Amino acid sequence: MTTTAMLPSLIERFFTQRLVHQRNVSPHTLASYRDTFRLLFRFAQATLHVAPSSLELTNLDAPFIIAFLDDLEANHSASITTRNLRLTAVRTFFRYIAFEEPAYSGQIQRILAIPGKLHSKREVHFLLRPEINAILAAPDTASWLGRRDHMLLLLAVQTGLRVSELTSLDRDAVKLGTGAHVFCLGKGRKARRTPLTRQACAALKTWLKEPARCGSIALFPNVHGGRLSPDSIQFLVAKHVKSASEQCPSLRRKRVTPHVLRHTAAMELLQAGVDITVIALWLGHESIQSTQGYLHAHIGLKIAALAKLKPIDHQRPTRFEPKDKLLAFLDAL
Repeated sequence: MTTTAMLPSLIERFFTQRLVHQRNVSPHTLASYRDTFRLLFRFAQATLHVAPSSLELTNLDAPFIIAFLDDLEANHSASITTRNLRLTAVRTFFRYIAFEEPAYSGQIQRILAIPGKLHSKREVHFLLRPEINAILAAPDTASWLGRRDHMLLLLAVQTGLRVSELTSLDRDAVKLGTGAHVFCLGKGRKARRTPLTRQACAALKTWLKEPARCGSIALFPNVHGGRLSPDSIQFLVAKHVKSASEQCPSLRRKRVTPHVLRHTAAMELLQAGVDITVIALWLGHESIQSTQGYLHAHIGLKIAALAKLKPIDHQRPTRFEPKDKLLAFLDAL
């Protein structure tokens, strides 16, 4: 096998054998890795003037990968989170070829040593109860579209399902009666069952009596019976938030996305006194660290904790006087 042909062959085997056959990654992971290498090869074509099918493995050295990541931020408006996500895909590929092509171990180790970029954690945005009620009241339930949107918004804000989980729900994923819940296959192929409130149960019972659109099995189909896309859900959320802001002015100062509805569900549970570990299971988080951000965002919990503290006796501060000669020298610098 020539060096020129080796890279395309490795890429094909990485996707078909390692990701699909051996690791059985989800379609979302596969699409993310695919997009990373599309961007990488287009960058190589623009900067190295080499067609992707003619690239050699030696072209993808550490300086080239760093230049690619910098270009994502500078020219593609990629956030640091997205940059790190692309780097993860590249690292996964080079870990794979470390065993396939050990002769390139020096080049591979230098790429694997590229660090992820640190960034400030974004503030968790969520809705207050009056804002939730205003958004749920916004859809016109006299129409089929309004009833669908109302049901989708109610389920999103009560269950905290991700957009991808909402779009993939089928009608038979809803189980009513004793132990009512909705079943979904979430991120990382983790199956979970999320309990439903009485309000959600009643609304779903009514919604499921609606004739299936064009025989669709989707719980929230579009007008043609197909599944809603993430962009469609983003659009309908923005539309109803704009309408609700006329009755609830505080919404005008907030950027409400479908993910904000997920945050809102978590904060509602937190305010109700649900343990953070239970919330992590509820949301389908891989690690409890992903859920810790809600504790930082909840100012009410911090105020309540502050109220429990005993007042500190005020004493006049005194200057530290080191007893050791070395400490005295350092203190004098």
